[in-house]
Amino acid sequence: MPDTRVLIRNGHVIDTEPQPFARPNTDLLIEDGRIVAVGSDLPSDGATVIDATDRIVLPGFVDTHRHVWQSALRGAAVDIDLHAYLGILAQHGPNFRPSDVYAATLAGALECLDSGITTQLDYSHISNSPEHADAAIDALHAAGLRAIYGYGTPVHGGGSLDDVRRIRTERLADDNARVTMAYAPLGPSFTPIEVIAEEWKAADELDLPLTFHVSATPLAAQPVFALRDAGLLHDKILYVHGNTLGDDELKLIADSGGTASATPGAEAMLGDSSPVAGRLRRAGVTTGLGVDAVTCAPGDMFSLMRAALLASQIADDPRMTCGDVLKMATLDGAAALGLADRIGSLRPGKQADVILLRLDDINCLTAERDPIAAVVTAAHPHNVDTVLVAGQVVKTAGRLVHADLGRAAQDLRATAAAVVGI
Repeated sequence: MPDTRVLIRNGHVIDTEPQPFARPNTDLLIEDGRIVAVGSDLPSDGATVIDATDRIVLPGFVDTHRHVWQSALRGAAVDIDLHAYLGILAQHGPNFRPSDVYAATLAGALECLDSGITTQLDYSHISNSPEHADAAIDALHAAGLRAIYGYGTPVHGGGSLDDVRRIRTERLADDNARVTMAYAPLGPSFTPIEVIAEEWKAADELDLPLTFHVSATPLAAQPVFALRDAGLLHDKILYVHGNTLGDDELKLIADSGGTASATPGAEAMLGDSSPVAGRLRRAGVTTGLGVDAVTCAPGDMFSLMRAALLASQIADDPRMTCGDVLKMATLDGAAALGLADRIGSLRPGKQADVILLRLDDINCLTAERDPIAAVVTAAHPHNVDTVLVAGQVVKTAGRLVHADLGRAAQDLRATAAAVVGI
């Protein structure tokens, strides 16, 4: 059983609400999985004490879009374009058995936790059968992170509205659980509007948020306007990418209450037009960051934050600050997923999803003068010392505590050999 009372003592605490700010020599008190106080010299009575001297303490990172099953295809789509990437998915996706989906999803989710990502939207478009969908959900539960399982339509075929209904009613009916559900169809850029209307109706009946990739395509040159014209535009939609959309469509997303996920690493690697994060923010769209695919991009939030920050320096939009980018990786990401009331900052009452980074590692020495800049520009996954999800320690002293990493690695290698032949 997790400790009911935990005191994180004397850390360099970074909170993100309303904007990122740092406080040295600060304590964080957690009770029953929730943050109850942030301040100095908090009482330690009955608490397990975590010494955070020489540690940065901040909210766990929020990855708003990742195809977690692709951990078995790492590096398979480097130096190619989006069309070739989709070809790789069509080639190898049908080879995945349910056991392969479990192994790849578990390994990818553990990679998230190990690097300080405590919340993950898994856009799982490997729903080849009901058994495949169940395997992905089982893996997310086993990993121990906070997750939204996005039931996705595979690019090679599979999935069904009947199975979406089954998962929602039989497996993921509780929206307050650690693992919840979203519906992730192909979306208006790739599906006729008549089919979209049926999918949107099912999502509404099941009270599911929607998320999908969006871009200008031959099928829908202006997909957001197509949704508006069909009466299908609403505020429970997370749009992914949108690099090729015009500013008028981005403004339409903002006005409708929709949110967005920018994936600067994968977008750059796959040649998905110019950076979009700054344009989304300028349009007033709440925007989080996403890894997208480790087939072509790094799987940690530190790399993503740097990609977003560097891209903003050369884009036509106003340059983002380190604080802007850190907020996208935490509170804005939580808001994009509809979870800002639960996670994303250290406000008392929120779930205690918290990470500690080592300041005494060589790459972070002297970083206490500006911890926010250090997190965004200097830190990397090796610096993640401690991770808590809902107050439960899942990583300590630099190691995941409830995961059999040897077994996970062995299973992932076996999956890669089976589906790709390596």
